[in-house]
Amino acid sequence: MNTPSAHENSTAASALPARGYMWRTDELLRFGLNSRNIKALVDSGELLRLRYGCYIRANQWKALGPRRRATERILAHAHGTLTSSTGGFVYSHLSAARLHGLFVWGVDDRVHFIHPSRPSSDRWGKDVRGHTENFTEDDVVVVQGLRVTTLERTIFDSARMLSYPKALVVMDHGLRVGAERSKLTYMAANSAGMRGIRTLRKALDNADPRSESAGETLTRELMQRLSIKPPQPQFEVQSRLGRHRMDFAWEEEKLALEFDGRTKYFDYRPTDEVIFQERRREKALTEAGWRFIRIEWKDLFQERDFKERILRELR
Repeated sequence: MNTPSAHENSTAASALPARGYMWRTDELLRFGLNSRNIKALVDSGELLRLRYGCYIRANQWKALGPRRRATERILAHAHGTLTSSTGGFVYSHLSAARLHGLFVWGVDDRVHFIHPSRPSSDRWGKDVRGHTENFTEDDVVVVQGLRVTTLERTIFDSARMLSYPKALVVMDHGLRVGAERSKLTYMAANSAGMRGIRTLRKALDNADPRSESAGETLTRELMQRLSIKPPQPQFEVQSRLGRHRMDFAWEEEKLALEFDGRTKYFDYRPTDEVIFQERRREKALTEAGWRFIRIEWKDLFQERDFKERILRELR
């Protein structure tokens, strides 16, 4: 078996267009590459096969955080299947949630769409989940050039397929970015007997659009489940430096709870200046008599320690 030479690899790499970052196999062939060149680019790390018949620049992929990577998988499916705003696919459920920019937590990266007839998993691929659902054009909007279920329909579909804490994450953020609670209430009331409808209704009843991250939603859900005295979310307080807002606060006890989980899970990159200002803010609030509890993702899964720690500080 002949191995592509360094010259062949270099020629293949230079054949990639300067603009763009994602291509189908047929596009790469039109640029002058052949199957051997494409394989060489993948082997050398220039290209990454994102799904069957669709490739992305590897350095572009490596620079993306987890949320953006999940969205790129959807875009790769659309590009690979020639899906457009006039196509037959309607992206739905968790894929629609991602395209709408909603927080999702603890779910896989499969591509979801609704289809009027039952699709074959063999036809669409193992990374795709087709849903046979009734829908009308009133349930469809265009997001990033793709046909996607509306924000309310997306929340309705996603919450019914998730566990309660995961559904609450989607519900909180959906309401925060503009979903109409009245529409969701109407949909829930007219969907008796549907799979997952109890979870949807519970999430809708307990949703709070003041939550600014999935971690804050899960922290609130955990405190409610553990029967901890409920704090006030997004509580504003004055210090010598001005007004500040804390994730949660028990005003009477002057105790604040801050969730530090954005860095790893939500592509947030704190700069030295941000960290400096955060410490300066906390010092000013401490001088004003406030105490702080800081929690991370791991603390949410050590429930006994979490509860004891908060109750100890509340005393």
